[in-house]
Amino acid sequence: SLNLLTLLALVLAIGLVVDDGIVVLENIHRRMAEGESPLVAAYRGSRQVGFAVVATTLVLIAVFVPITFLQDDVGRLFGEFSIAMATAVGFSSLVALTLSPVICAKLLKADKLDKKPRASELTDKAFSALQHTYQSALARALHAPVITILVVIAALSVCGYLFKQLPQEFAPKEDRGVFFMVIKGPEGASFDYTRERTLQIEERLMPLVESGEVQRLLLRAPQGFNSGENYNGAMSVIVLSPWESGRRNGWDIMQDVRQRVADVSGVVAFPIMPQALGGHASQSVQFVIGGSDYEELARWRDRIMAEAADNEGLIGLDSDYEESKPQLRVSVETERAAALGVQLVDINRTLETLLGSRRVTTFMRDGEEYDVILEGEPSAQRSPGDLNNIYVRSATTNQLIPLANLVTLEDGADASTLNRYNRMRAITISAGLSDNYSLGEALSYLEDLTRSVAPEAVIDYKGESLNLKESAGDIYFIFALSLLVVFLVMAAQFESFVLPFVIMLTVPLAIAGALFGLYFSGQSINIYSQVALIMLVGLATKNGILIVEFANQLRDEGLDFEQALLAAAGQRLRPILMTSITTVMGAIPLLLASGAGSEARIVIGIVVASGVSVATFLTLLVVPLAYHLLARNTGTPQTVTRQLDTELARSEAVD
Repeated sequence: SLNLLTLLALVLAIGLVVDDGIVVLENIHRRMAEGESPLVAAYRGSRQVGFAVVATTLVLIAVFVPITFLQDDVGRLFGEFSIAMATAVGFSSLVALTLSPVICAKLLKADKLDKKPRASELTDKAFSALQHTYQSALARALHAPVITILVVIAALSVCGYLFKQLPQEFAPKEDRGVFFMVIKGPEGASFDYTRERTLQIEERLMPLVESGEVQRLLLRAPQGFNSGENYNGAMSVIVLSPWESGRRNGWDIMQDVRQRVADVSGVVAFPIMPQALGGHASQSVQFVIGGSDYEELARWRDRIMAEAADNEGLIGLDSDYEESKPQLRVSVETERAAALGVQLVDINRTLETLLGSRRVTTFMRDGEEYDVILEGEPSAQRSPGDLNNIYVRSATTNQLIPLANLVTLEDGADASTLNRYNRMRAITISAGLSDNYSLGEALSYLEDLTRSVAPEAVIDYKGESLNLKESAGDIYFIFALSLLVVFLVMAAQFESFVLPFVIMLTVPLAIAGALFGLYFSGQSINIYSQVALIMLVGLATKNGILIVEFANQLRDEGLDFEQALLAAAGQRLRPILMTSITTVMGAIPLLLASGAGSEARIVIGIVVASGVSVATFLTLLVVPLAYHLLARNTGTPQTVTRQLDTELARSEAVD
């Protein structure tokens, strides 16, 4: 369907679908400038670059196809993204090889090439000077192969270093235009207690409504919509004004709200921003520890939380196992009850009826059946001393005996719920993150801390933390699969394993450029940037294919190996720069994005723009050097035979 992800694919495709047309048009225009007629130039020029166009298209499609194998929500989202991109690129190749040559033959005129506008002449002179400078520098660099090795090693080192330095999270934090606030009071708090604090919070938040930044403020006490017995929680829904109103960023408003309610006594209130791919930004850490019994888990939890409290990156540490729910333990003195003739079942039934409720019978009225429920007066259940007003009857003397004479009371506290995770007794530790602390860093810290404090504990994850762990493994597998598929596709096209290896040396260069962009822009490694990095594998190899394929053609025509390489690199310089510029310009709207959901689009734009820019300039150096170093004995059988004859003739001349 048409949705945010497929529309994002179409925005990126604008910069990609013109690449094939640029390659065809530039080659036809070059041949016309050399004296060929428009029809001949269109025919020969499109045939000359046809293999390169098909190769780059198949490589891009081969990159996008593995993305469809991602699982869960991420797979469903980016599956549509990859299909849209692959289809657009496929149709662009078809148009470039069929319609573009026809249009060139009909619209381009040879006589107009000599009557260029002043701006066009200046551009051509600039490109000619750039091409001459590039070929001269490349000719000198071809005899220093160590440069290639050093550049590739440096790129790999940069990739490894920046990947460790960049924060990792499941998805970038997005301003969704609405956030919630959870209000928690002490266990056992009454409805009146919670309502009073909720009204205080409402009073402190009303200025935001009056200023126009908050469009709607809704508070509810108790928190749940069911008829539960807990009244110590409340909730708030805060709907922000539209982006066009000029309001502050949602995160700034959340921080303002947090400060306004921080000193409300007796409750803890924290805002939560829901996220597009599940989870919420304020409690993204969901760290689960499992064990054999809850007492041991509680000891581990206390030690972990005590240590983690010193970590300033973790905000609002909490757990779902809190021994704070007040309880009154009633122990029956069975010997005294037996001596007075009071049966244990009567004591149990009396406590059940007066302190809880019990259905004793039903009656019919107007054809409807109604329950008859016995229960005590709520006003007589406010304190343990009210047990003095409860009596039970002796079965032997038939007298009423005060229940307080038959029981002992013990105050205590215990957890309100005993949670399990994956059939295992478990406690979940949750926390929010500070602005400069990533989810990946938080989980790594808690993992190391748990292994040192409680090595026997079983570690697991929930929510966004679980999504991060699962998606990371899937993405790394898909990335490796994309590299393998691209290599095999090029190996089948070039009928060589050396040439694909030469071309794929551009991948670490592009990845290094993308990681540089993420690092200096303050972004993170997340599901959007990871998918963009996979897409970058196909974008980076396009320029290498143009140089390698053209060099092979010139060698087939009889040019010397080094002359063919220099000529191919020089003649492909202009289309390489043009296609790279269009790809980067297609990502500019993503870099300038604002409004709802812009955080995810900016990440993809940064990866594409920085990765393609760095890869383009380094590809012009690394691919020719690697080709000169590794591909001398590659090509068609005629090329190899001609190359061997040339080398033999040179050796005989030397002799």
